[in-house]
Amino acid sequence: MWMRRQRVLRHLLRRYRDAKKIDKHLYRELYLRCKGNVFKNKRVLMEYIHKAKAEKSRDKHIADQFEARRMKNKATRERKAVRAEERRAVDVKVEEAKKEEKPAEEVKPKAEKAEKTKAEKPKAEKTEKKTEKKKAAKK
Repeated sequence: MWMRRQRVLRHLLRRYRDAKKIDKHLYRELYLRCKGNVFKNKRVLMEYIHKAKAEKSRDKHIADQFEARRMKNKATRERKAVRAEERRAVDVKVEEAKKEEKPAEEVKPKAEKAEKTKAEKPKAEKTEKKTEKKKAAKK
């Protein structure tokens, strides 16, 4: 009885493998499971094969989606890097242009700085006077 069942199951596996319904890896796994008395009849074996194939195709589909997402993210990162590099190049050009203009203007800001410090001194004195008045008003 057991030998008859083994022959039927092995014959089914052989037919499926020859028809390319299952690959050699799944064939080997199922052959050993048949030998280990996992499948009690041909119908149970066929159901298991269909479930295994469906799971394999589902895993492949998920892996393909993941790969597509990874490629999309990689392309996005590359585009961002290119844009950032272009912005940096423009910023460098602008800074170089400013540096070329600065030597002629550098003399003026120093003079303006001296004027600002002179102008700031009276402001500082005014703020000191205001704080003194506030203190006096509080007393």
